[in-house]
Amino acid sequence: MSLSAASSLSEAPWGFQGHAVHSLCRTPQAPVGPAILLVHGFGASTDHWRYNIPVLAEQHEVHALDLLGFGRSAKPAGLAYGGALWRDQLQAYVSERIGRPTVLVGNSLGGYAALAAGAALGEQAAGVVLLNAAGPFAAEQQAPAGSWGAIARRTIGTALLKSPVLQRLLFENLRRPATIRKTLNQVYIDRTNVDEALVEAIRRPSLDPGAFGVFRTVFDIPSGQPLDQLFADLSSPLLLLWGIRDPWINAVGRRAAFQRHAPSGTREVVLEAGHCPHDEVPEQVNRALLDWLAQLPLGPAQEPAPASKTDQAQVPAAEPARPQAQSVPQDPAPVQV
Repeated sequence: MSLSAASSLSEAPWGFQGHAVHSLCRTPQAPVGPAILLVHGFGASTDHWRYNIPVLAEQHEVHALDLLGFGRSAKPAGLAYGGALWRDQLQAYVSERIGRPTVLVGNSLGGYAALAAGAALGEQAAGVVLLNAAGPFAAEQQAPAGSWGAIARRTIGTALLKSPVLQRLLFENLRRPATIRKTLNQVYIDRTNVDEALVEAIRRPSLDPGAFGVFRTVFDIPSGQPLDQLFADLSSPLLLLWGIRDPWINAVGRRAAFQRHAPSGTREVVLEAGHCPHDEVPEQVNRALLDWLAQLPLGPAQEPAPASKTDQAQVPAAEPARPQAQSVPQDPAPVQV
């Protein structure tokens, strides 16, 4: 599936708090198990799931949306961007658009939002999958190493974030294709999939009215509920997928912190990849997700919804699989926390 093909499709209009939200959906003829909702990371969009949607949707009802402030969703001024907003957006989408138990899958900032929504949804959350998730633990400082604000400050530098004029100059530089490519090359260990389509998918939303306003507020996003509290509130199964060579979040140390706080029975898969394993090594992430989904308990409430519920937009069939990086293990074994 190409990025351009995926981005040209959307469901019937849906909004949250009066603001337009862009979403995609694909449902096979006979979906099995719970629905899946994919949630992108900071600066990304539904386009970042280009190699996941077609494969997952061969068996499952799959949704993806753009968080408010990102992608093709609205970017209104004055909105209180942060974990609480995105948690509520995901919770409303599951309740209003999907209407049955759903596995929430999130990368980076989207991982935190998916976990928060999963905890809030209770039995409506059939599971949560985190790929290099951001967010603080209670014992950490206000801007911990794994938070999206800390990632942005470490990547860009704190001094430039004070002046509106410098912020504008910084914003203009960051949305240049060459800068986007350089940043992606820092966080993808195998750079095969750092292509023009991906660069353009990140650049295009930065041209939208309101994009600069979101950029100015995002560094002051409140940290939200700590991860350990969300883990304690989560009643559904949890899968942790790690791109263990992530240079942004000290993935090895962060994994150890997750192991200390994650609920009993949490499963883990460790991959030789960077911050966005779902796009860098999609074949392995898809396989790990499908294997884990196949082991989830299937109750009456998780029976597939009628196909007509989600047939407003269809994602094209998958493209041939990309070659795997030679350095990545072929059969990542899950471990249990």
